[in-house]
Amino acid sequence: MALKIAFTASETPVAQTARAALVSRYGESSETRADVIVALGGDGFMLQTLHRTQSLPAPVYGMNRGTVGFLMNEYNEADLLARLTAAEITKINPLAMRATCTDGRIHEALAINEVSVLRMGPQAAKLKITVDGRLRMEELVCDGALVATPAGSTAYNYSAHGPILPIGSDVLALTAIAPFRPRRWRGALLPKSANVTIEVCDPEKRPVMADADSRSYPDVASVQIRSDASITHRILFDPEHGLEERLIREQFV
Repeated sequence: MALKIAFTASETPVAQTARAALVSRYGESSETRADVIVALGGDGFMLQTLHRTQSLPAPVYGMNRGTVGFLMNEYNEADLLARLTAAEITKINPLAMRATCTDGRIHEALAINEVSVLRMGPQAAKLKITVDGRLRMEELVCDGALVATPAGSTAYNYSAHGPILPIGSDVLALTAIAPFRPRRWRGALLPKSANVTIEVCDPEKRPVMADADSRSYPDVASVQIRSDASITHRILFDPEHGLEERLIREQFV
C-alpha cells in the first residue's frame, strides 16, 4: 500500500519551490487522509505545523528549508519514501499556558518549546514564582522568566543560559532571563507534573507580556504553566539524527 503524504511549506520561495518539486515527484494527499505530513521550512514553521495539525493522526516529518532547522531533517528530494518508512518517532507533550491580563481577560495557549514572561517597558520586571501552590521566590527582578520543555530547551532557554534537557526526561526548565536580583539565580529543574504560577508585581509600572511559542499577550498580571499530557505531538526523524541525539550533541559544541 502506497504511503500517502501531505506536503505543507512556509511562504518562502525556497520552501515553495521544494514543495512543488516533491508534489510533482511523489504526488499529494490531503492532511486528513495522509499517513504522514511533510513540513518544509524552518523551526518556526515546524512549530506552526505541529500546533495546526495536533488533532490529526498523521505524524509530522520536517525537512529544513529554513535557517537552523533543529526540529527538521536534512532536505533531499531523493528516497523520501524510504526515509519516511525508516524514520523514528519522538513524542512531545506541550505546555498549557493560562494568562490573566490586568483587565481580567484570560488567554489560553499551548507551547511546544516554551512559555515566556517578558518585560514590555524600560524597567525590569518584578515577578513572584509559585510552584504547586508553594511560594518559591518572593521577588525576581529580571527581564523575564520562562518554562521550557526538553524539546525547547535548546532554543530561547539555552540562550538564557538554561540547561539542555534530555528528550526522555520528565522535567521542565524554569529559567531566569537576565536576572538582576537574585543576581546569580539561574533557575530550577522542575518535575514535569509541576504547576508553575508567575505573578507580576506592580504590572502598571512594570508591564509584562506572556508568550507561548511566539504568540504574545500584553499586560498580564499572572501566568499559569503546566505540561498537558492530554496532547501528544509526534515528530519523525531520520535514524541516528533524532531529537535525543541532537540534544546530546548540542552539549559538546
